[in-house]
Amino acid sequence: MVAKIQKWGNSQGLRLTKHVLDDAGISIGDDVEIIVGKNEIIIKKARPKFVLEEMVARMPKNYRGGEESFGRPVGREEW
Repeated sequence: MVAKIQKWGNSQGLRLTKHVLDDAGISIGDDVEIIVGKNEIIIKKARPKFVLEEMVARMPKNYRGGEESFGRPVGREEW
């Protein structure tokens, strides 16, 4: 696909077709990561740093949480 950089107000812009966004798995409102290299720009869908569902899925089935000790209070903490 060939596209043209156009002036939009005081900025420059590039229009991407719905088909291109669909193929890339990107939707309106998604965050994207822009990687700039020599003579190239790569646009990728940004992954969230932490996805709760993925983190929970990696937990062992028999995991049981417990209390943790962070040492004695320091300062004016009240528990």
